Amino acid sequence: MIITTHSTAQTESAGEMIAKTLHRGDFVAMFGDLGVGKTAFVRGMAKYLCPGARVQSPTYTIVNEYRGSIPLYHFDMYRIDGEETLYATGFFDYIDNGICVAEWCENIGPYIPDRSVIVKIEKDPSGNDTELRTITIEDRR
Repeated sequence: MIITTHSTAQTESAGEMIAKTLHRGDFVAMFGDLGVGKTAFVRGMAKYLCPGARVQSPTYTIVNEYRGSIPLYHFDMYRIDGEETLYATGFFDYIDNGICVAEWCENIGPYIPDRSVIVKIEKDPSGNDTELRTITIEDRR
C-alpha cells in the first residue's frame, strides 16, 4: 500500500489508520531519514491505541511506553549498534506484551521479526514540496 501525504496531520492520520489493524504482539518497523515524519506517524498510532498519550521521539530514552487498552512501545534504534546493545534495551522482552513500533530499523535489520508491518517514509525526491511524503506500507503478518 502506498499513501501520499501533504501535511503532518495527514501523516498522523495514516498512522492512525494502520493502528486500527494492529493487535497485541504486532511489530511495526519504520524506515526513513531524519525529519520525514516517523514520530508523526507514531503519534497517529497512539491517538487510536492510547488516547491522550504525549508522544515524543525516544531518541535518548530508547523506548517510550504509552498506556492504552493494548500498550504501545515506541523504540528509537538510531544509536543501536549491534545485538548486545539491542538486548540491553530490553527490546526482546517487549515484543509479545503489546504493540511495538521502532524508528530507524535500518540499524536492526536482522532482528526485525519476520511477521512485521514495514513502513517506509520518504520526502519528495525533487525537493520542491517540503510537506510531501510517500509512505509505503508492507504487511508481512
